[in-house]
Parts: sequence; structure tokens; C-alpha cells
Amino acid sequence: MEKIHISTIGLIAGICTTISFVPQIIKIIKTKQVRDLSLCMYIILTTGVLLWLIYGVLIREAPIILANSATFILCLFVLVSKFAYRGKDQG
Repeated sequence: MEKIHISTIGLIAGICTTISFVPQIIKIIKTKQVRDLSLCMYIILTTGVLLWLIYGVLIREAPIILANSATFILCLFVLVSKFAYRGKDQG
């Protein structure tokens, strides 16, 4: 398979996995509730995404770099929200 086709598959996969976070973030912004989100899961996920990003940089693969850069930012937003809204969930 040509490299352009392989990269296209990688970019589409990255877009799908990255935008999967958008509904959760919209819900957090609207409700300011994060009680039901697993802190441990998001710490592990954010760490894994960061490692994928580092891996992508090391092997110089744009689809891995782009997708994981965006996903890392979204995961970080969820983690920061988890701490910022923690006290507001008691109600």
C-alpha cells in the first residue's frame, strides 16, 4: 500500500479518536460536573497519549503527532476540569 494511503488511514483514525472526546468536553462545560469520570482512567489515558505523541515525534510520523497532540490537549482539559470542578459536584 502506498505511503499516502497509509498516512490517510492514520489521519482518519486520529480524527475519529480525537473528536470522540468532544461530546464529553461539551458536557463538562455545560454541566460543570465531573463526578462520574474516573480520575485514574484519565491519568492513565493522558499518560498513554503523551507517550504516543513522543513516539510520533521520534519516528517523525505526522498522523501520530497531529492526532496525539490534539488528544493530549483534550485529555488535559478533562483532567484539569476534574480537579477544578471536584468540589462543585457535591450537591
